[in-house]
Amino acid sequence: MKVLAVHPSALMYTKVFLRLEPLGLELVAGAARDAGHDVQIIDLQVETHKDYWELLESFKPDVVCFSGNYLANVPEIIDLCRATRVRYPDIFQFIGGHSVSFIARDVLALSEGAVNCILKGEGDASIGLLLRALEDGKDLLTVPGVVTMTGEGPSPVFVESLNDIRPARDLLRHRNKYFIGTLDPAASIEFARGCPWDCTFCSAWTFYGRSYRTASPTVIADELEEIKEPGIFIVDDVAFVHEEHGMAIANEIKKRGIKKEYYLETRADVLLRNKEVFKVWSEIGLSYIFIGMEAVDEEGLKQFRKRVSLDKNFEALDYARSLGLIVAINIIADPDWDRGRFEAVRQWCLEIPEIVNISVTTPYPGTEIWHKEARRLTTRDYRLFDIQHAVLPTKLPLPEFYEELVKTQQVLNTKHMGWEALKDTAGIAGRLLMKGQTNFVKMLWKFNSVFNPKLQLADHMRKARYLMPIQPDVVDSVDRKDLYVHGPGGRKTRALDDATEQFVDKTRMSEDACAADS
Repeated sequence: MKVLAVHPSALMYTKVFLRLEPLGLELVAGAARDAGHDVQIIDLQVETHKDYWELLESFKPDVVCFSGNYLANVPEIIDLCRATRVRYPDIFQFIGGHSVSFIARDVLALSEGAVNCILKGEGDASIGLLLRALEDGKDLLTVPGVVTMTGEGPSPVFVESLNDIRPARDLLRHRNKYFIGTLDPAASIEFARGCPWDCTFCSAWTFYGRSYRTASPTVIADELEEIKEPGIFIVDDVAFVHEEHGMAIANEIKKRGIKKEYYLETRADVLLRNKEVFKVWSEIGLSYIFIGMEAVDEEGLKQFRKRVSLDKNFEALDYARSLGLIVAINIIADPDWDRGRFEAVRQWCLEIPEIVNISVTTPYPGTEIWHKEARRLTTRDYRLFDIQHAVLPTKLPLPEFYEELVKTQQVLNTKHMGWEALKDTAGIAGRLLMKGQTNFVKMLWKFNSVFNPKLQLADHMRKARYLMPIQPDVVDSVDRKDLYVHGPGGRKTRALDDATEQFVDKTRMSEDACAADS
């Protein structure tokens, strides 16, 4: 069968700071190709809807699948599915990915028959089974993870081994368009999948059932050797949770003489626990590290169930600086912040050398705060669920909230973008331009055109064509098993030694909950 895999357009944040290759879609495309199908990919982050229609006409696929990893992309995906159904009524269309896995029936209903099914869970595990069922004319509800308007198939399954899957990177037509910071161009790679923690605002752990699986260092090094890009973004939710695994990958890289520059995300407590791993990685090319601090006070950390003390967070920053790493921090702005709170955070951002990104508290289906947040949503417009818009009632009038938010985000622009950034990166920028890479340099002046309080406020005025499901009634406690896409498999699904497993439990949540899904 001919399969066209589609990634939707860029979201607000990715219009400035980064544009990552659609690794998840490449993995799904690779699995479909391994199953014997003819596959192509189009990424609407770097191509247009016109390109999509032209590819449909020239390729003539039997199946079109869309990546539904982000809620804010749902309206665009549904519009494309509806228009595709009108022009090409015989094409089978389905959507997979992280976000749609939690709201499968709602998305199907909104499509009004344009979408044949949703594929919940890990798409690279089930797409081969789905395509075979289509070819053989079998009931789709025999396929794990399939949801239709008439029923639901067996529970989603995991890929048997991360060592056996490879992304179809060769199918991406504009690889020079992907970057993150000065890593231009950059490829993405997966060392591990899943997250053993359980932060209230996050759905990574509810998607994967708190599992944590790793690829072998040899397979990872093989993949790194095949990647042509000099920059690598490690997409793991928390990098180097398992010290031995991280060190083994580093040793394999050193043995083979692989020369790359790396950017990754981790937790402050993981960095402090596994200092030697990060030290070794800083010696083989790690230059950027993203730490999700989430809050700058103990009350905020408690709210998000980040059991990392402020002292530990600041100690982690000190250690990262000692390794010469550039650190980016994420802080979550609560809609309840007043002017004084914003001003205090601005002053803190100005006093530290690190890059600070400010996002906005956003309840997502699949997270605990979706069920527990006592403040009711002020909008159900999918397009606003991008962690840059306020979807909960704000203490300040909404125009003032956005003014304070953008003023706080402007600290990032003032310290790390425009001419200020160019002074520090003139050599890097020059080398990139000589190679024809303009992503990073163009990004330096985009902030004001994207982060604009008037534009953000205007987004609320647009009529919503598609509405999210109504938020459930507020509850004090949630049956955690009801949140999972992939059901919890307990300790056996986490590739962690006993000491690391104990460390995770001590740094995540209450003892009662630990016992409930251990």
